[in-house]
Amino acid sequence: RVLHLELNKDRDVERIHKSGINSLDIETVEGRYMLSGGSDGVIVIYDLENLSREPHYICKAIHFVGRSHPYVHRFSVETVQWYPHDTGMFTSSSFDKTLKIWDTNVLQPADTFSFDGTVYSHHMSPVATKHTLIAVGTKSPKVQLCDLKSGSCCHILQGHKQEVLAVSWSPRHEYVLATASADSRVKLWDVRRASGCLSTLDQHNGEKSQASSEAANTAHDGRVNGLCYTSDGLYLLTIGTDHRMRLWNSSTGENTLVNYGKIRNESRKAVKCTVSNGCNPEFAFVPCASTIAVYAVFTGELITVLRGHYSTVNCCAYQYNFQEIYSGSKDSNILAWIPAPQESGLDDTSEKSLCQQHSNPAYEEAWSSSDSE
Repeated sequence: RVLHLELNKDRDVERIHKSGINSLDIETVEGRYMLSGGSDGVIVIYDLENLSREPHYICKAIHFVGRSHPYVHRFSVETVQWYPHDTGMFTSSSFDKTLKIWDTNVLQPADTFSFDGTVYSHHMSPVATKHTLIAVGTKSPKVQLCDLKSGSCCHILQGHKQEVLAVSWSPRHEYVLATASADSRVKLWDVRRASGCLSTLDQHNGEKSQASSEAANTAHDGRVNGLCYTSDGLYLLTIGTDHRMRLWNSSTGENTLVNYGKIRNESRKAVKCTVSNGCNPEFAFVPCASTIAVYAVFTGELITVLRGHYSTVNCCAYQYNFQEIYSGSKDSNILAWIPAPQESGLDDTSEKSLCQQHSNPAYEEAWSSSDSE
C-alpha cells in the first residue's frame, strides 16, 4: 500500500489556516483525530473519519484555536503533539517562547511553560509509563525537560554549543532522548544519569577524530534539523543542511553508511519527517522542497516522490491504520495521500522481490532448512 501512495482526489482537508502549516500529529488511540499548527499561531483539530460514507468527502475541522481565541499563540506554532495515551490533552509550542498544555474538551491551556528563547521543537515520549517529561529544544543550547506532573522545568541537559532544533524520545527506551542542534551534533541522553549524555553521534564512526579534534563527533557537516526514530526504536534517522540523511544504529551509535543521495534541505528550523510503522521494509517520508520523498530506510533507494503542493512542505504525518500520509505546506494546504486501489493479480512477484530487497537486516532469517548445512 505504501508503494502505491497517490494524492487522494476524493478527500479534502478543510482549509482553516491562512498561512503555512508547520506541524501535524495524528493521535494513535483511534487514529482518527489530527492536529495542525500554523505560522499564524492557529491550531486546528480535524476529524479524519468519513462519517458521510460518501466517496468524496471533506475532513472537517471540529475545533480550532483561531486568531481571536484568548489563549492563541502570538507567533508561529512550530510543533503540535497529542498526549500519547489520551486525546483529552494536547501540546503546542511556538516562536512566542511558550509551550502550552491544552485541555481538548474546553480548548484552554491547563498549563503554560515559558522559555528565554524561541521554541523550535518539543516531544513527549510515546512509551513512558514512569515519567511525564516533555523535552524542549529552544534557541538556547540547553535542552529543557518540563514535567507535566509538577508543572515546572525540572531538568536541563547541557552539552550542545548552539540552538537545539529537534528533539525525539526513543520509542523503545522511555528514558532515552535524541537531540539535534545547529552545532552539527546529535546527542543521545539517558535522562536518569547525572551527566546525561550517552553518546555524540559521529558520521566517521571514530575514524577521523584522531586527526582533527574539530571534525570529531559531528553527525552532519551543517545544522542538524531533522530527527526520526524507526518505529521499533532500533535506528535513528537524521537530516542536516549538508543535504544528507543518515541512518544510525541507536544502541551502538554507529553510522550505518546507508546512502540516500542528496536531499535538498535549506530550512532554518526543524524538518518534520516520519517513518512508516508496521511495514517491512520500512519507508521514510521526507519533506523535500515542494514534494515528499519516499525512501527505503535500509537501502537508501528513492522509491517515489509525492507531488501536489505549490510551496515548501514543512511536515508529514503517517496514519498507521490505513498506511496514509498527510502533509502540510507553506501553501497553507493539508493534502491526503492514500494507496491507489490495486487491481487483483497485479504483478505480485516484483513487489515481493522489492520487499526482500529493502527489508531490515535485523529481520533476515539466518537459518537454513537444507540438510547439508
